[in-house]
Amino acid sequence: MRVLVIVTAYDRSETDVITPWLSETIRKLGARGVTAEVLAPSYRGLPSHGVGGVRVHRFRYAPRRWEDLTHDETTPDRILSKPLYASLLPGYLAAGTAAARRLLRTGGFDLVHAHWPLPHALMALAARGRRPIPLVSSFHGVELTLAGKRLPFLRPMLRYVIEKSDVVTANSRYTADLVRSVHDRPVVRIPFGASLDFPPARDPGPADDRNERAGERPGGAAPRLLFVGRLVERKGVRHLLEAMARLEDLGARLDVIGDGPLRRSLEARARSLGLARRVRFRGFVDGDELVAAYADADVFVLPAVHDAKGDVEGLGVVLIEALTAGVPVIASDAGGIPDIVIHERTGLLVPPGDGEALARAVRRIVADPALGRSLTAGGRRHVEEEFSWDAVIDRLEAVYRDAVRTEKPGPRAESADDARSRARG
Repeated sequence: MRVLVIVTAYDRSETDVITPWLSETIRKLGARGVTAEVLAPSYRGLPSHGVGGVRVHRFRYAPRRWEDLTHDETTPDRILSKPLYASLLPGYLAAGTAAARRLLRTGGFDLVHAHWPLPHALMALAARGRRPIPLVSSFHGVELTLAGKRLPFLRPMLRYVIEKSDVVTANSRYTADLVRSVHDRPVVRIPFGASLDFPPARDPGPADDRNERAGERPGGAAPRLLFVGRLVERKGVRHLLEAMARLEDLGARLDVIGDGPLRRSLEARARSLGLARRVRFRGFVDGDELVAAYADADVFVLPAVHDAKGDVEGLGVVLIEALTAGVPVIASDAGGIPDIVIHERTGLLVPPGDGEALARAVRRIVADPALGRSLTAGGRRHVEEEFSWDAVIDRLEAVYRDAVRTEKPGPRAESADDARSRARG
């Protein structure tokens, strides 16, 4: 089977870290005999090329110096911070549709998979015309939250895309609920897995446990916290800094891995809180360094919030990475995070935007190694069952196979009864 995957941004080189989960998905599909090619916008004149054995078709949509609507930050963030970029959208849509039409006319693809369906599913629908090639539309949350809060005029287009897609998927129950708020149709939940290779997990004993080290690291060293992610508003790092200010008596240290538009303001906030010696902003690191950072962490924290445009974590793949690495996690009860972090079973949940609650949760894990062991073990089991690559690719491959058949029994989408049952407990 050959699939054309349409996305906003894709790795520009072997060392790029734009969408590691997507690159890994395509690689895993290839091992199952599903060949995927990518259609993505150019970046400052970047031509079509190959990345990691994947053929990437780039479409030009503006003069070279203006072709940075994507990749550096999300397109909605780019446009909201610099409204002039909205003028590039007509060219983006026209060029992307034309490129998709050229590729589909070759007859070499069995299916189109559009991530971030607004606008990419619209492009696919226009490109395929009357041809019966199936369309899978995968929502990750951002266009749905924009349509619900900032840009309600998008809802008719979202409804059209959802209605016309052969299969609709969502990365979490939260995102699936947002889809159903626009159009009441079946939604298949397909998350994504960790893109890092960790050493084989083992169950630690009482004398050999990272959580014991959280309170008594060698030489009396302080507990080490870790955050990984892009430094944007919805990640909530400013609330984590507030929590760190409350943990001075523990001497807790925090590594912040990642970069983004808020880095300078967050560094300034850390200095103003007297945290310059206890918080280290490391920027982007390579895969080996990131694996080592997880191995050295006592607690992983994702303090996500709803940002000014209503966006929030659609899932939180870094939580999957942390649990796979055997690190106890603390995260906000927001967006798709509760799919991964089940309170007091696979981690601890706290209210979004509450630095004091974050600090209390850290103290709880540091003070109770048995709790840390329990959360780590439960988290590993949950990730293996729901978020391992075998589980993810099984679901996605089933969606593809069913989409190209006339009769589509497919994987069972979450029903209203499922949702009510989940709400009860």
